[in-house]
Amino acid sequence: MRIVIAECSVDYSGRLDAHLPLAKRTLMLKGDGSVLVHSDGGSYKPLNWMTAPCTLRVREPDEEEKREGFTQVWVVEATKTDDCLVIRVGEIYLDHEEELGIDPGLIKDGVEAHLQELLADQVDILGAGWRLVRREYPTAIGPVDLLVRTDEGAPVAVEVKRRGGVDGVEQLTRYLELLSRDPLLEGLSGIFAAQEITKQARTLAEDRGIRCVVLDYDAMRGMDDAESRLF
Repeated sequence: MRIVIAECSVDYSGRLDAHLPLAKRTLMLKGDGSVLVHSDGGSYKPLNWMTAPCTLRVREPDEEEKREGFTQVWVVEATKTDDCLVIRVGEIYLDHEEELGIDPGLIKDGVEAHLQELLADQVDILGAGWRLVRREYPTAIGPVDLLVRTDEGAPVAVEVKRRGGVDGVEQLTRYLELLSRDPLLEGLSGIFAAQEITKQARTLAEDRGIRCVVLDYDAMRGMDDAESRLF
C-alpha cells in the first residue's frame, strides 16, 4: 500500500461529474489497484475513489498546470467503463509505501456468522425453489459467504452482513468480478443481504445491478413471527 499526503485537486468523470478544489488530502493506493482520496473528516468514507480493476498512469503537468503549482498528474481509468479520476498533485508532504502482506480476512462476529448460517439453511428467503451450492465459496481474495442457484439454475453470489454499508457492496463487487471469469458460473449475479442496509450502500448496489435483501434475524431464528405482526 502507498500513502501520499499532498496538496491536490481531483476531477471525476463517469456516471456523474465531480470536482474537489485544491486542498491537502491523503491519497491511498491499494495493492489491488484501487485509488482512494481522503480528507481529515468524513469518518472512513473517501471523498472520491476508483475501485479495481483500473489502471493508473502518471504524466507530466502541462504548462497551465505547472503555472498553478502542480508537479504531477495521476490519471486513473476504469478497465470496464469510461469512468476516469484525474488527481493533480502539488506539494507532497509524505510519500510512503508499505507491503502489508496477505490479509487473513474479516472475522465475523456472532450475529453475522449466525445470519450466514441461518440464510444457508433458509435459502428460500431469497427465492422460491432456490438451493444452496456452498457456504464460503472460495475466490482469489477470500470466500464469498454463499453461492446459491435460483429455481432456473442461475448462479448467485450472496454476501451477508449485520449492517450493510458501502464497504460490503465494494467487497461483493470484487467477488463478482473474479467469479464471473469462471465459465461454470455464467450469468452470475449478486445479492447483498443484511439486517439493515444504508441508503448509500443500497444506491451503490442497485447501480451495479446487485439486489439488496433485508434479513429479519429474529424471524429467521424462530423468535418472532413476522406474519403475525400488526406493524
